[in-house]
Amino acid sequence: MIKTCIIGASGYTGAELAAIVNQHPNFELSELFVSSNSADAGKSLGDIHPKFFDKINLSLQPIDESKLSDLAAEFDLIFLATPHEASHKWMAELTGKKAVIMDLSGAFRIKDKQVFADYYGFEHTAADLLTQAVYGLADWHQDQISIANLVAVPGCYPTASLTALKPLQQQQLIDPAHLPIINATSGVSGAGRKASLTSSFTEVSLQAYGVLGHRHQPEIADYLGAPVIFTPHLGNFKRGILATICVKTPAGTTQTQIDAAYQTAYRNSSIVRLRNSWPKIDDVTHTPYCDLFWKLDEKTGYLIVSSAIDNLLKGAASQAMQCANLRFGFESHIGLVN
Repeated sequence: MIKTCIIGASGYTGAELAAIVNQHPNFELSELFVSSNSADAGKSLGDIHPKFFDKINLSLQPIDESKLSDLAAEFDLIFLATPHEASHKWMAELTGKKAVIMDLSGAFRIKDKQVFADYYGFEHTAADLLTQAVYGLADWHQDQISIANLVAVPGCYPTASLTALKPLQQQQLIDPAHLPIINATSGVSGAGRKASLTSSFTEVSLQAYGVLGHRHQPEIADYLGAPVIFTPHLGNFKRGILATICVKTPAGTTQTQIDAAYQTAYRNSSIVRLRNSWPKIDDVTHTPYCDLFWKLDEKTGYLIVSSAIDNLLKGAASQAMQCANLRFGFESHIGLVN
């Protein structure tokens, strides 16, 4: 069994990750940690998230930053469900030892330090680790993930968007003169568990935010290899993301070419489902799947692609588990789907 701990286990993503690891046939959930000043310290995970009260009998331990190196020497695998700043600060102590690190924050996704500073609001000072980190888009970067000791698990919006766009880019079916336009809506759990007026159900309606400046825009562009226009929206529902993407295809592109691009890209995937109708969020919540559907207007060359995921699972915890599976030599869907 692969000895595993989670740092940041009391948040929505950390709790989902704990449940996945706990029932996995090849991984042992050994410890759950929270920040040293967390009000959740000393409580059981079930005290914070009642749906897990009879499933995970581990208490939430306050992390001792002076013993991070000891943790990295003790565990085979460490998941970081932590703020960007914490992952950035702690990574030098955690890497280079026994543990493989799966970082679910954004601290090691963007390779350009200036772009990182512009979008995350602080300077990146771990250049060597930034170079070493492998982007954990699990359905595309399997070979790199399988040998990585530091994996930067993608954001939820980039996961939905890149899963939809990369088959087209790979087959040169995106007209480079026209930027793909991504409109994506997330449930309020994407804002995290901490109470905030901006993500309160009584305040949220449906609105765009981070317009022309959201930190996931450069992440999507970097790993697509082409610029995009990305507009996120916040919806009044708990979880899930629906991305609706408009793409201009090269002249003469046919529906058959588009169909073949997706079928070729995902023919061996147990996680990405190619649908026969437009997916909705209810189809994917509480699952590890990404559902895709598309339609091409051959007269104008415009293609609409719809991508649906659970932001806490495929957009975070279950994709992190896919990466861990790949890194330790298992098929990526093990412990996620039968």
